[in-house]
Amino acid sequence: MITFEAVTKRFPDGTLAVEDLDLAIPEGEIVVLVGPSGCGKTTTMRLVNRMAEPTAGRVLLAGTDVRDVPAHELRRGIGYVIQQIGLFPHRSAAQNIATVPELAGWPRDRVRARVDELMALVGLPAETAGRFPHQLSGGQRQRVGVARALAADPPVLLMDEPFGAVDPVVRGQLQDELLRLQQAVHKTIVFVTHDIDEALKLGDRIAVMSAPGRVRQYDTPSAILARPADDFVTEFLGAERGLKRLALIPVSQVKADPGPAVPDGAPRADAVRAAEAAGTDWVVVLGPEQRLLGWVWVADVAERVDGSAAREFWLRVRAEDSLRAALDAMLSTRTGVAVRISGEDRYEGVLTRELLTEEIV
Repeated sequence: MITFEAVTKRFPDGTLAVEDLDLAIPEGEIVVLVGPSGCGKTTTMRLVNRMAEPTAGRVLLAGTDVRDVPAHELRRGIGYVIQQIGLFPHRSAAQNIATVPELAGWPRDRVRARVDELMALVGLPAETAGRFPHQLSGGQRQRVGVARALAADPPVLLMDEPFGAVDPVVRGQLQDELLRLQQAVHKTIVFVTHDIDEALKLGDRIAVMSAPGRVRQYDTPSAILARPADDFVTEFLGAERGLKRLALIPVSQVKADPGPAVPDGAPRADAVRAAEAAGTDWVVVLGPEQRLLGWVWVADVAERVDGSAAREFWLRVRAEDSLRAALDAMLSTRTGVAVRISGEDRYEGVLTRELLTEEIV
């Protein structure tokens, strides 16, 4: 969708922001440009909608040089979201969202329907439609900004540190909302941030950049964490690289261990054998159709396992959860494992620290 061919950007004062950049951004993906302040990531993004013009080289959008398209026409086809949001203070939330469709001459009914659709899509309550920006929370203002950028249904969305001005809790919520939104709209998104954790969470691909606008590594988050290209990338990833990688691996990727599982009402001898085979002093208790009832100490079993006396696994993981969530469960429970379930508490096995270690190494 977006291609940079030997692009250089030098400002009139002589500052070299981007040098000989080659980069291809696939259609329908979130590509994150990440790096320290001053590395040229925002300038690189602004070259796409001609907020900055290249000194040399070409920027292609769907195969067309962006300089061959009048700037105002180009920008109407590219959504743009910035950290300061940039809402018009004298226009309501609904009017802000309607800006580009109105400029494009859409009929009033179509504009109204689009505004309603987008407010629902980004999670804005209907009662916020008539409120002005100063009457909205930071998170709500940011959602209005995203909705406005999507209003004319552009194929490309540029996002320049859009969540940097909100608190960490709201930031996490907005990140989750963006991922959910992308599942629905499938845009090509160029996302700029200096936060490597945000990049790892959001990006289908990540371009780690250093000054002046050089890409040190361009790959998927898991590949970058597993094989940093050089010392710069390694240092920028920071500590706990293995734990960060666990956050990207779904539980479904690892085959669960059967664990010391026995049916409710099993003889004590069966519970002892299951525990000895697994090297534990407890067993998982299962009801009909593999439904998880809990766990019991083998020492507490008299003649038969009693499911009604089983202790609950307070932390459980599902296939879509990350291995980092599984590790948290292991560290937070007395059994030292993460129990994996599906559907209506159907037992699938346990994840052990040994299994997670294999994924990190």
